[in-house]
Amino acid sequence: MRIVSLLPSTTEILFAVGAGPQVVGVTFECDTPAEARERTIVSTTAIPEGLPPHEIDAFVSRAMAAGEDLYHLDAGALSSLDADLVVTQDLCAVCAVDVSVVDDALAYLGCRAEVLTIDPHSLDEVLASVLTLGRASGRPDAATELVRGLRARLATMQESVSGAPRPRALVLEWTDPAFAPGHWVPEMVTVAGGTNALGDAGEKSVRVTWEAVRASAPEVVVCAPCGYDLEGSIELAHAAIASGELPSDAPVWAVDANASFARPGPRLVDGVEALAGILHPELAPPPRADMARRLR
Repeated sequence: MRIVSLLPSTTEILFAVGAGPQVVGVTFECDTPAEARERTIVSTTAIPEGLPPHEIDAFVSRAMAAGEDLYHLDAGALSSLDADLVVTQDLCAVCAVDVSVVDDALAYLGCRAEVLTIDPHSLDEVLASVLTLGRASGRPDAATELVRGLRARLATMQESVSGAPRPRALVLEWTDPAFAPGHWVPEMVTVAGGTNALGDAGEKSVRVTWEAVRASAPEVVVCAPCGYDLEGSIELAHAAIASGELPSDAPVWAVDANASFARPGPRLVDGVEALAGILHPELAPPPRADMARRLR
């Protein structure tokens, strides 16, 4: 089977279950594991490089209002790969190539590849997507074993913080303008022993005012801007602190959002463990230095 993965998270999952040799095409964002960078890149972004967060937001807003695609699918590269399976999504037009674009491209090319849509909204659905990809790639046993291990880690973490006070935690999925988290992120806070201060589990992330941020009365602020690694998150978190918009009495952490918060793959469990260490340093191990850093 020859697989094209149009999501960084599904690329990561496919490699994690042992299907890496079957992956022939990926996106420009697929960087985990490093071996994924050796595959043919079939999709790129329309967002210009180097824009600051407020300009990225403005570009995305204009493109969405005009009905323009934020990602370019290289139909020629896709055709040359002779894929049997194309994995994509229709969860978020800002995050990756939409399934409708893939369907149109395959129809135009006369390609009969199966299209598998992965759209998790919760931690359970993320784990279910691992099993789905395991079956689709012929690696069901490896997928089952991976999910078993991830669930065991989540259960251990929940047990370790059980009965402890639940501090109010605000995770910012964007910092200029501010966005409150959705999908699986509020649930990650809950599993890690916190109370999610703003945003709803299973829903889309939403733009919020800084007044709403302060009114949510967070005891901890975690900057996890979608699309940024730890160093990028640190830079944006420092800017948010300097703006004076964040609650002055709350500790501020920056985390590697790409690795363990934004992408719905196995490393979300790393993110839960990092949050537990942030929220309950007396009960859980501190977050790894390459995953999180306290700034204030």
